[in-house]
Formats: sequence, C-alpha cells, structure tokens
Amino acid sequence: MIVFRYAAAAGLLCYATHLSAQGVSTTCLSQIYGQECGQRLNTITTAVPFLMIGPDSRSGGMGDAGVALPADANAIHWNPSKLAFAENKSEIKLSMSPWLRNLVPDMSLAYVAAYTKLKNKRSAIGGSLRYFNLGSITFTDVNGQVIRDFKPAEFAVDVAFAQQFSDVFSGGIALRYINSNLTGGLNVSGANTKAGQSVAADVSFLYQKPQLELGDIDGIFAFGVNISNVGAKMSYSDAARRDYIPINLRLGPCLTMDFDKFNRLSFNVDVNKLLVPTPPIYNSTGDTILSGKDPTRGVAAGIIGSFSDAPGDLTTDHQVLKGSKLREELREINLGGGFEYWYARQFAFRAGYFYEHRTKGNRQYITMGLGVRYSIFSLDFSYLIANTQRSPLANTLRFTLGFNFDGKPKKKDTDVE
Repeated sequence: MIVFRYAAAAGLLCYATHLSAQGVSTTCLSQIYGQECGQRLNTITTAVPFLMIGPDSRSGGMGDAGVALPADANAIHWNPSKLAFAENKSEIKLSMSPWLRNLVPDMSLAYVAAYTKLKNKRSAIGGSLRYFNLGSITFTDVNGQVIRDFKPAEFAVDVAFAQQFSDVFSGGIALRYINSNLTGGLNVSGANTKAGQSVAADVSFLYQKPQLELGDIDGIFAFGVNISNVGAKMSYSDAARRDYIPINLRLGPCLTMDFDKFNRLSFNVDVNKLLVPTPPIYNSTGDTILSGKDPTRGVAAGIIGSFSDAPGDLTTDHQVLKGSKLREELREINLGGGFEYWYARQFAFRAGYFYEHRTKGNRQYITMGLGVRYSIFSLDFSYLIANTQRSPLANTLRFTLGFNFDGKPKKKDTDVE
C-alpha cells in the first residue's frame, strides 16, 4: 500500500472548513453528529475543481464575478459570448496567482488568454491555457521509505468563438481539453493510475443594452449566462469510478455608468450553481439511500437532477423535515459581486464580496483590486481577505498583465466625445 503525502491536492479538493458543535435539536438526525439541525455539512465535490478558480485579477478584485462585465480576453473563462462585444480589436492577458499558500508554499495558477475580432466586427475567436501547479509531493510506502518525488499538475486548453446576433445580443461557445496528472502513473493497491482526461464545452449568451439613460447619466446594462464545463466524467485509473467535472451555471447583471468623460462606475453580481449531483444521506452501513438521489448517474441526468436532488434534513425516525430540501437547494447557490471605478480610463479601484453557505464549503471573503492602463499596456492586481478563521484562501494575490494589439494606444477620456 502506498501512502500519499498530498497536502496540496487535499487543500484544493476540500474548500470547506469543519463546523464547531453547537446546541442541537432533539428532532433532527444531525444531533447524532453534534451538528445543529439544518446545518449538516454536505459539500459538493468534483474532479478538477481548478476549473472554477477565477484566474484573473480584474474579476478577482470584484468578488470573483465577471459573467456580464465589459469584455476583455479573460471573458473566455467568465462568458465567451462577451468577446463579440469587445471594444478592442485584439488583446492578450497573462495572469499569475500563488494559490492556497497557507497550506502549500509552491502551489500556483497561471493563465493566458487572447482573442481577436474577425473582419465582420461582429464575431471573435479566442483561446486560453490554464496551468495549475499543485506543488511538490513525496510518495512513500507504509514503512515511510521514499519511493519518489513528484510534481502534480493540471491544465486546460480552450478555443472559443463568439457571434453578435443583433446590436444587443450575442452567443458564444468554448471547447475545452482537460488533463489532470496527480500521481504520475504510480501503482496504488495493485491498480495502475493514469492522468485524468476529459473534454468539455461552454455555452454562453449576453444581452447588452448600450446608451442607457439614467437621468443625466449615460449607462450600459448587460446580463450574461454561461453554462460551463459540460463534459464527460473523469477517472484516474481503469478500476476507479468516474467523477463529475465541475459543470456550472453562472448568470448575472452588470450596470456601467459614465458620469462624465473622467468617471466610470460598474456594479456586477454573479449567481453560481453547480450542475452536478448533491451527495445523498445514507444509512449507517452506507448501502441504502435514506434521502436524496443516487449520484452515480449520467451527465445529462446529473445536470437536470441537480436542481432537485438535495436530501434535506432527516428526523430521528428518518422522515424528511418539511422545507429542508428546498432550503438546501438554495444554499447551493453561491453569490459574488462588486464594483469597479475608473478615473480617466487609466486608474481603477475595485472591491467585492463572495459568499458560500457554511454547509456547502464556507468560502466567504472580501476582495480588493487596483488597475492601471498606459498606452497598449494594462496591469491589474487583486487581494483576497477571508472573513472565516483559518481559511486556506486568506491573503490570496492575483496579478494580470495585458496587451492591446490594436496597433494604436487606447484613447484617453479627454479625447472621448
């Protein structure tokens, strides 16, 4: 038997923190586990959760929200359909973030994304590469003898296309290849492991209403929808079960207001829901489902059933508490949002907040960010402040460097009509 000293993967694959025991209800089965009735920990886990990490510092400074923000190259992650409304002809963004440094000192996420508008100016194509380095680990046997060192890594390659169907509506699609090499082909308990592989697609839409008049203020309203990572399950060995990848529904609005040629302010909100099965409640032997649905079902069935498969809470005689299923379904919705202020289109300040219920992972944090543009260059920075104790996400930094290849500097606001 091989022992994996794999703090890096464990830190990524489990975002949730344990709940402290509190007063419990005598009518709820959760009392057996020392948890308050209605506060049972039931997180949804998937393979390759790195696909859900916001890779860039612009959205990273706004509560990890970006489904309807004005488009840049990072739209390939947030909502590919936005590329059809991009102001620049072409652009490239390079992002870097040390990740979960409270757990592992050498874990990081790198992301590069680029796009170009086509000649008709209503279409755009783009591509991106995401590389997640999980640090160094040491494989040992049961006697503690070192087998070898290994550096697990995961990556995803995207190609995207966006089409503007009208002056206010666009659609987009992204195709994705995913590779997750966590063991380097090591033999575990007689089974050979392998790199997990999958292919997936994003389908997205954007409604954008320009020239919106808010009294004396010119504005832009946008609403975006992106269903991402719709793809095949992943396995790390021929003998192991196949796990869902993080299929996700993201939607939300963005309101941008131009007070004058020097001052612009945007507000945005993202609503997220994982479209994969919720773990059911089993009996004490683990062979019978007491509430919820069997999670070992097909991808399409998993997506459809994800809206109604929460097990809720059981009484001590195994009856579902009234309203607890709907309550748990609502708790699976994550919220992120924030604002972005630009002065003279050259200096930006951002702030936001992300919320996930404590029974579903407990990611709750404040974000802040800064941005600057000069000529064809842009530089953005974001900082994450966790408001839960011992959060592995605390003090996360993200940096993004951008280049505009239009062949001319971006206009200053003093030149804007």
